[in-house]
Amino acid sequence: MELKLFIVGCIFFSVAMSMLAIKKTFKDLASNIFFNKFYSWIDTAWSALIIASFIMFFFIQAFKIPSGSMRNTLLEGDHLFANKFIYGFHIPFTSSGKRYKALKNINRGDIVVFQAPHEALTVYEIEKGIKKDFIKRCVAIAGDKVEIKNKNLYINDVYIIEPYVVFNDLNMLKSFNLFTNNKDYQESWQKGKFAAIPTTFIRDNFGPVIVPEGHYMMLGDNRDFSFDSRFWGPLNDKYIKGKALILYWPIKRWRIIS
Repeated sequence: MELKLFIVGCIFFSVAMSMLAIKKTFKDLASNIFFNKFYSWIDTAWSALIIASFIMFFFIQAFKIPSGSMRNTLLEGDHLFANKFIYGFHIPFTSSGKRYKALKNINRGDIVVFQAPHEALTVYEIEKGIKKDFIKRCVAIAGDKVEIKNKNLYINDVYIIEPYVVFNDLNMLKSFNLFTNNKDYQESWQKGKFAAIPTTFIRDNFGPVIVPEGHYMMLGDNRDFSFDSRFWGPLNDKYIKGKALILYWPIKRWRIIS
């Protein structure tokens, strides 16, 4: 979105400069009311678009909740702003994804907006080059041991109380031993291969796994109906976009997101 605004802004800038050159060449146009109004509008539009693209790229991103994976914390159709600079700036037009000048690190419990990793996309989306954003809660950071036992989350062997999580499926899905050892389980999870495994095998009983360096474990608050790190693997830091900041629409649900 930011890039599109920037490109449109550059196009408007080119049009404005062309109109200015024409205006200087053809003196009669200097008094043409319609020409002057159109030039004024174009001249204002290019600067507004470029400034907006700059703000959206570095500071704030508008985001609409696409699914029910974060119920009841966030609902489908909710509109929010994400703080993009709090976790650091991405250098434009680079592929490394490295971030600089972070004000804070991503912590357990943060609600994070991020680009969906390759493993979370369908074959069709990959073929069409479609990119989309997800929003989930960070439950574990690099080095953490993560395990889910009968829907209960354990981080580093400590049971985590999650008052924000809801379970809308009363069924308890049994675990299945699909691997002969923990090493194969860990490697398959890190490569996102669980996305091809039926959810019944890992939804309610998962791990243990260790979150690798430079990655995070992201889960939805609507735990029974969330396509998250249990399935497509740990989230690479390069996909991080920002921290959910303010829910601004619907107005009756306005609040600062914590």
